[in-house]
Amino acid sequence: MYTRPPATTNNGLIHPSLQRASREQIATYQLNRLRTGLRRVLESNRFYQQKLSGMDPRDLTGYDALRQLPFTTKDELIADQRDHPPYGDNLTYPLSRYVRLHQTSGTTGQPLKILDTAESWDWWADCWTTIYHAAGVGADDVVFLAFSFGPFIGFWSAYEGAKRIGALVVPGGGQTSVQRLQTILATNATTLVCTPTYALHLLEVARAEGIDIASSAVRVTIHAGEPGASIPSTRRRIEDGWGARAYDHLGMTEMGAYGFTCLHQDAVHVNEAEFIAEILDPITGEPVAEGERGELVLTNLGRWGTPAIRYRTHDLVQRGPATCPCGRTYLTLTGGVLGRVDDMLIVRGVNIYPSSIEDVLRAIPGVEEFRITVLKAGELDEIELDVECAESVAPEVEMRLRQALGLRVPVRAVPAGSLPRFELKARRVVDRRKDDKEDRVG
Repeated sequence: MYTRPPATTNNGLIHPSLQRASREQIATYQLNRLRTGLRRVLESNRFYQQKLSGMDPRDLTGYDALRQLPFTTKDELIADQRDHPPYGDNLTYPLSRYVRLHQTSGTTGQPLKILDTAESWDWWADCWTTIYHAAGVGADDVVFLAFSFGPFIGFWSAYEGAKRIGALVVPGGGQTSVQRLQTILATNATTLVCTPTYALHLLEVARAEGIDIASSAVRVTIHAGEPGASIPSTRRRIEDGWGARAYDHLGMTEMGAYGFTCLHQDAVHVNEAEFIAEILDPITGEPVAEGERGELVLTNLGRWGTPAIRYRTHDLVQRGPATCPCGRTYLTLTGGVLGRVDDMLIVRGVNIYPSSIEDVLRAIPGVEEFRITVLKAGELDEIELDVECAESVAPEVEMRLRQALGLRVPVRAVPAGSLPRFELKARRVVDRRKDDKEDRVG
């Protein structure tokens, strides 16, 4: 049974002794949790009984033994639900034990349904208390959740976590952007939770409505759902516009709320009290060294009703320094999630991630929204950019992109407000390569 950690003091740290522990102490704690949970899973979870056939949890005596276990992928879980509808075989308990149904956003394919027990829903809330405490949010705060509540799990868990810390929670579902801004002012909200893209959109709306949102009571913004709050120029634009400090949070419906930014904002910490994180070379599968990039592989330690063991996130991250000025010794990710491993574009021999383009664009005054179109030119990938900016600004955008990326990117200035806005994950990359191939074949 999941045991909730004790109430936090110690400067707001949950598991205060573990957050400042040695790597050996953290490893011992994690592996003990994993062995205990796997014993329960292997008794009745058909998905992992088959996947981990013959495995004895007692053999997990170190990370080397952990790395002998097979990966779990999203494609596997989706196939499992397709073959065993509606929820698949990755269920450790009878259906009557589960109390929540959520699903992934479907940004990268078919949505995945995930069930939570009352225990694991408490676990989710506790993971979010770590995020709030790390950003300095507590019982005296008013937390405004700027999104419509649907089957996506992130915002429901943010709501539960805010309740857990004793904050006044103001849900913004069913409101227009103008109404949300008005509610933020009327309730003296101190904390805004939304995607970074939507925080920027609210700033646009505030300017159009003549609302001085920088003078509001909002002092903290917490963001998730996409890279942004760890992209320096995007974070700076959010902080300047809101007159607040912006914090990143990393999480996945199928995994949990695993990452948070501390008050120093130098990197994203992995909550190693509740997750085992590996950063592996996506080709060799070997762990990367500090300062190197690799794919993030996660194992959750408190969601045994629908576990995820060695889950390949396909997120590209960079292993950060072993220490942080905040005193935590948890694994850090420099720059948060840098992009999807499979999102990398190779344009004329140059490796480019959409987040690199965003970092350049957000630093240019007069640039609002943008869209990246990926095309095929013969055997080479090419990209074009639609940017909401004045015609006179487009040459500067091209120049800065050339300086940052080392290649010329055609930029087309488009009217303000002509590109889509997003409340959840932004979809700024349009891949025309398949269309182009079909056109050539036809």
